[in-house]
Amino acid sequence: MTMREKRIVVDDPHRFGKVAVLLGGDSAEREISLLSGAAVYEALCTRGINAHRIDTADDLIATLQSGAFDRVWIALHGRGGEDGSVQGLLELLSIPYTGSGIKGSAISMDKLRTKQLIAGAGLGTPDYRVVTGPQDFSATIDTLGLPLMIKPVAEGSSIGLVRVTQAEDLASAYATAAQYDCEVLAESWVTGCEYTVGVLQGEALPLVRIDAANTFYDYEAKYFSDQTRYVCPCDVSPECEREWQEMALRAFSAVGASGWGRVDFMLSEAGKPLLLEVNTVPGMTAHSLVPMAAKAAGIDFAELVWRILETSVAGSLGKDESLEAADGG
Repeated sequence: MTMREKRIVVDDPHRFGKVAVLLGGDSAEREISLLSGAAVYEALCTRGINAHRIDTADDLIATLQSGAFDRVWIALHGRGGEDGSVQGLLELLSIPYTGSGIKGSAISMDKLRTKQLIAGAGLGTPDYRVVTGPQDFSATIDTLGLPLMIKPVAEGSSIGLVRVTQAEDLASAYATAAQYDCEVLAESWVTGCEYTVGVLQGEALPLVRIDAANTFYDYEAKYFSDQTRYVCPCDVSPECEREWQEMALRAFSAVGASGWGRVDFMLSEAGKPLLLEVNTVPGMTAHSLVPMAAKAAGIDFAELVWRILETSVAGSLGKDESLEAADGG
């Protein structure tokens, strides 16, 4: 990692001014965004911040232009919210916002380019192939074996993910992923524990281990199941946790992400961490992982929301600039 972000501390709610909380939208993750945004809004209000909820499915541009907002807390998940689109709009309107800039958002939303950059940084990731249609099915199975995971490249929250255990099921799995109108990725199946590392202003939060009751950590397990078990602090050595946290920070940096986010990885049966993806606007619901990790670090939900809002102050100096340079360090 070549550059480590440095926290810019804000201790007066009035410095934030009028804050728009963007939520909802029209992506496949609208339902979760509404939950995240509502929780963020309530937390901001409890801290004395002049916050306002805006559903981006409505006339967003006119609302932002007429609202005289000083900054934006982005609680949008999926396309339009964490793919660089709304970040680009906010840049054009000169409104500071939370989290990653256009570049980091766009890259992180693209699972294929994320894997390519992670591999280029010398970090592990499961073997994969791009699947463009039936002509690729046989070669995909020959290369990756079974079972394997089929994923739409540009969706989050495990939307469109299908585990394939038999060759004859690959066609329907591909059709499920392809309906999201993006490239389709086949990934070798990793048998092992799943972990996540929250990132907040240049620091890695405590690891969370995910024990899903389902075959894998799917949409239902992430947001609604009470059967999913989360272990934090994890039962790993302090040395191992530091090593994996540093790996997550390197991956976060490799894709150009900044401010806050989450890095997910699997631990193979051989004990090798294999990075899955980087999330630049993770969930902020009752089942969400970053709030869970923050709590283990002694940061309650309202304080976490505040610190994420601080990234908009750093961001107002330019999303592609070094926060250390912006802070005079």
